[in-house]
Amino acid sequence: MAETRHPEFFQHFPMRAVLDAELDAVLAEPGAERLSVLFLWGRDCPNCDLAKAAMLIRPERFRWPAVRWLHDNVYGDPEMATRFGLHGIPVFLVFRDGRLRGRITGWPGAEAFVAALGKQIAEAG
Repeated sequence: MAETRHPEFFQHFPMRAVLDAELDAVLAEPGAERLSVLFLWGRDCPNCDLAKAAMLIRPERFRWPAVRWLHDNVYGDPEMATRFGLHGIPVFLVFRDGRLRGRITGWPGAEAFVAALGKQIAEAG
């Protein structure tokens, strides 16, 4: 499904698209010991659009060498939403070594998001 509000988002803030059926294999790839952040979003989702807009305004704030970004449009891949028991989006899932380590539900704003993910990065060492 194409997104409508920020069609340029994934061109300017590259994230690898991943479907539920391939997530485990992607998380097991070499380099997966670093953090993988899975951005679960949906087309025409206002809070998803707020997150994308914040990331486009200052993308450098959301890029860390230790983080690999992944994304999935859960409206087009409902199995992913079911797998993680989503009740709303956006959701950001943090993985390390193929295991779920953290979850940021909703869009708390850029400052809170950067702080929460920064904490996850620091804990991962």
